[in-house]
Amino acid sequence: MRALPVAGVAALVAGLIAVPLSSAGSAAPLAAAPDIPVANVKAHLTQLQSIATANGGNRAHGRSGYLASVTYVKGLLDAAGFTTQQQSFTYNGATGYNLIADWPGGDTGNTLMIGGHLDSVTAGPGINDNGSGSAANLEVALAVARSGFQPARHLRFGWWGAEELGLRGSTAYVNSLSSAQKAAIGGYLNFDMVGSPNPGYFLYDGDNSDNTGSGPGPTGSAQIEQTLADYFTTIGVPTRGTDFDGRSDYGPFIAAGIPAGGIFTGAEGRKTAAQVQLWGGTATTFDPCYHAGCDTTSNINDTALDRNSDAIAYAVWTLASTGGSTPPPTGSTVWSDNFDTATGWTAGTADTATAGRFERGIAAATSSNGVTTQLAAGSNELVTGASAGSSAGANDVDGGLTTIRSPSITLPSGSGLTLSFAWYLAHLNNATSADYFRVRVVSGSTSTAVFTQNAAATDKAAAWTTSTVDLSGYAGQTVRLEIGAADTGTASLIEAAVDNVTITRG
Repeated sequence: MRALPVAGVAALVAGLIAVPLSSAGSAAPLAAAPDIPVANVKAHLTQLQSIATANGGNRAHGRSGYLASVTYVKGLLDAAGFTTQQQSFTYNGATGYNLIADWPGGDTGNTLMIGGHLDSVTAGPGINDNGSGSAANLEVALAVARSGFQPARHLRFGWWGAEELGLRGSTAYVNSLSSAQKAAIGGYLNFDMVGSPNPGYFLYDGDNSDNTGSGPGPTGSAQIEQTLADYFTTIGVPTRGTDFDGRSDYGPFIAAGIPAGGIFTGAEGRKTAAQVQLWGGTATTFDPCYHAGCDTTSNINDTALDRNSDAIAYAVWTLASTGGSTPPPTGSTVWSDNFDTATGWTAGTADTATAGRFERGIAAATSSNGVTTQLAAGSNELVTGASAGSSAGANDVDGGLTTIRSPSITLPSGSGLTLSFAWYLAHLNNATSADYFRVRVVSGSTSTAVFTQNAAATDKAAAWTTSTVDLSGYAGQTVRLEIGAADTGTASLIEAAVDNVTITRG
């Protein structure tokens, strides 16, 4: 089996990089994103196909075709002026490789990363999955070099190994980073299958705005989604949200709290009649050659590949140029959580409550003497002791304070930030005014109560209420929300719950 000859790499370098290589180190004024020639992207796909053909028909982890693919991409990037690193890892008894490419300049404390997996399955050459994303990202990187782009943020590109075996390469990369290095990555753009032959135009749903069930990404994911959506709006192509479902390399970044987003044109799922009306095509699978030997250069929709390559460039130029500090548009969601999925809320370490502590769960109904103390829930929420127990008082708050804190939330600068949340505090007439439900904002070492509801010595049935709090005083800060409830008496029956926590810029 043979790899792509070095002469082939050199020829493509000459054809695809049409500016002096010295431009990589020169400053240039920021400009609009360039048009990405789809012919160049397809030329990369042709090379990946040739590599697979020459190496047993695939480019899979541990196979010669994969290493040849890495060598091809690395050769182009080295010649263009990128600083590259070939990171190795071991999985299933074989050595795998990630390729990391840094463009000189920009704020390394606020890095924008662009990635996609380079490996295929063993069954075929993997030209749509994921030669398409790999080739589009490569051509965008070369466009950065051609233009001498010098954005405010540092740019880093990644091509991952062994994604098809469970995100092994991207996981190895994220796990290799220190906490400080993870914090320095302000956003990750993932492009996996961007040329499906019967395409849809799906954007990873950063704020769960399509409410499809898997919850939002970390703070900042919504901005990435909106930036990509803005591009498609300019070309008159509608988009729809798709879940962060863990099937691609955004997974380990999301798990590390790094905002993520990207484009996906569909895999083995079937396009619905409504989607045919929206995007054209047929009511069949998005990619009939998904994970099959027929995933060749014939398995690409050129229009989708062209549109998505330009969308990647638009997102890179826009998000890298602004330093990631452009505030969300008026009326947009900055951050939200409906608790359908776990997003990193943590229980307080100094809590004193002996029972009924806050947890994410589906609450069971409880009542005492005709007073509803806990409302049954059809989906997850934050609640004090979700299960009903043997009696109304079995899992209520007892013995002191219970708290739960959100993951870190980076708020944009400017005024008009509003926190809203649904909540209830239920109690019986054995409660006192010292018992309470409370919301705090934690900024650095300072914790400030922004909402408090005290109990009283009366029966108060559980009933959902929505409240709002002005957070403009925290603009530009990274904060955490803390939800708390307290039973300070020995015999009080106290229950509380929270759902649909949202921060908007009004």
